[in-house]
Amino acid sequence: MKNLKLALASAVFSLAVVGSASAQDGKTVGVSWSNFQEERWKTDEAAIKEALEAAGATYISADAQSSAAKQLTDVESLISQGADALIILAQDSDAIGPAVEAAANNGIPVVGYDRLIENPEAFYITFDNKEVGRIQAQEVLKVAPEGNYAFIKGSAADPNADFLFSGQMEVLKDAIDSGKIKNVGESYTDGWLPANAQQNMEQILTANNNEVDAVVASNDGTAGGAIAALEAQGLAGSVPVSGQDADFAALNRIARGTQTVSVWKDSRELGKRAAEIAIELADGAEMSEIEGVETFSDGPNGVEMQSIFLTPMAITQENLGTIIDAGWVSKDVVCQGADAASVPACG
Repeated sequence: MKNLKLALASAVFSLAVVGSASAQDGKTVGVSWSNFQEERWKTDEAAIKEALEAAGATYISADAQSSAAKQLTDVESLISQGADALIILAQDSDAIGPAVEAAANNGIPVVGYDRLIENPEAFYITFDNKEVGRIQAQEVLKVAPEGNYAFIKGSAADPNADFLFSGQMEVLKDAIDSGKIKNVGESYTDGWLPANAQQNMEQILTANNNEVDAVVASNDGTAGGAIAALEAQGLAGSVPVSGQDADFAALNRIARGTQTVSVWKDSRELGKRAAEIAIELADGAEMSEIEGVETFSDGPNGVEMQSIFLTPMAITQENLGTIIDAGWVSKDVVCQGADAASVPACG
């Protein structure tokens, strides 16, 4: 594997030279998506495209389709197409390392998008993921202050999964230590895929004879998988479930009462800022000169990073109107099949 990484890095280096020679006057920003099939990335992409267009820059992209190996060759391709800067949503934060190094060696700045790439050569922009985890746990705890808790975590290859879990544990630690809450199962979800989350939830339900009182799921995809498992056992709607990303399907589940909360990270702002930062860095700005930058070193390896963290927001039945009014989603989509009399936003 090491030899493969070195070979790929060498290939990236060679292609970078070709790409830089053919760059146009307007900047070209290459975006490497880990798995563009997930609903929320389409919103991010639209925001990135809009910001780049406003700056007179060109957008090019590639979809790794949940493959860390494909993402390495995707980045190689983006560089060969003349990318002046890269925005990378990492499938695997460690495996992407050779591509980041090759880009940096050729003066191509990298923005680590939403997921940590623990390399000082990559600018890191995301939402405060520990705070997302805290919000998830707080909202579930309001509904189920005691009982058996299941934790459907994100991908083990994504540091965000552990940031989220750390935030969740900050909120729940006292209740766990006192015995009010019992952790009856926790599982990483390979690739953040809903089908894997469903399988994990099914196994936890089986192991506990369906005696699960709350599910802290780390995003809306894993929440959807967990809820499908609960539905099969007649438990959906009686067991609180968390999520994040404000996926349309999740907001509808909140309205219908099968999901308790989704943490809204307005990816329109995230995409806009990432695009602006990519252009600034491509124009020669230092990372330390980016407005709002702060130093972050809480990754698994303690690497000091230049970073920006945006603020997340809890969305529950009580404030669904907030996200509708913000133009994120239409009332019809949120309220389909919901009881308008019991959901303020749907009345």
